[in-house]
Amino acid sequence: MTTRLLAALGYRLLALCLLVGPSFAALAAPGFLVDADWLAERMEDEKLILLEVRYHPHRYFTVGHIPGAVQVQRFKDLGDNQGRPIMRFPSREAFEATLRRWGVNDDSLLVIYDDSRTALASRLYFLLDLYGFDMGQVKILNGGTGEWTAFNELEKEAPPPRPAGNVSLKPANPALFVEWTAVYDDVVSRRDPQVVLLDARPADMYTGEVIRHSIMGGHIPGAVNVVSLDGTDGQSQKWKDGETIAALYAGIPKDKTVYAYCHDGFRMGLAYLQLKHLGYQDVRLYNGGWSHWGNELTLPVVEGPEPFDADFAL
Repeated sequence: MTTRLLAALGYRLLALCLLVGPSFAALAAPGFLVDADWLAERMEDEKLILLEVRYHPHRYFTVGHIPGAVQVQRFKDLGDNQGRPIMRFPSREAFEATLRRWGVNDDSLLVIYDDSRTALASRLYFLLDLYGFDMGQVKILNGGTGEWTAFNELEKEAPPPRPAGNVSLKPANPALFVEWTAVYDDVVSRRDPQVVLLDARPADMYTGEVIRHSIMGGHIPGAVNVVSLDGTDGQSQKWKDGETIAALYAGIPKDKTVYAYCHDGFRMGLAYLQLKHLGYQDVRLYNGGWSHWGNELTLPVVEGPEPFDADFAL
């Protein structure tokens, strides 16, 4: 093959890479997801802090946890214990105190895992982002306990308490969350065309066929339903490939502001991670979610599979 021909092929290959490169980059595996091999190689790192968020917290002791992991109690540690509902975001002061109790410093390497397809881990990840922790130092174990136990053991004894940490958090980033008043104003009332309201719950809760964790069933008027857990595999507990997740959110324009909610703050945290991974720039979580809206009897609710019913379609 001549030098001229090789050069021509090289230029064509370069042009092809420049053409499709951004698409491949957008669909690359999320940088915050790691596997068991990655974790095993870093288990002796003094800055590593493992944080386990189980759906049933007692299984930290009865089933076991990754050696050295700190137990995170998903409601008490990740919500506002005196708030209504209790899964409003904890205050900066309360969350900072919790992190320090776990031994977290500003330079800690945090690895979060759960047994719930990363939905619970996503809540903790979001709170760290909300309060300005360096997210380059935060990873999520893809596959959770199942990924680890494929080749490694769990232990049932709690590790010795770590020395108190000195992490210092920032005020909550107002660009990452909204209160119910903004949802009511921007979506229900003014129908701002630049805002998309996303309901990340299962479809039967969105329609109102199933009522759970609230008095009322259905969804907020104008909300579209994208089930964030559909972007994960129920058996392996891992994220699905980028193309599958992109298809899941294909109906959500990337140039819009997305307000997301679920029942108690976990599925919407997963939606937040998925959307940010796909390149959405403005994603905000409803502080309180359906646990708030669905228990306020005077706030409007739509039942059925469509964003609006007859009363709101006009």
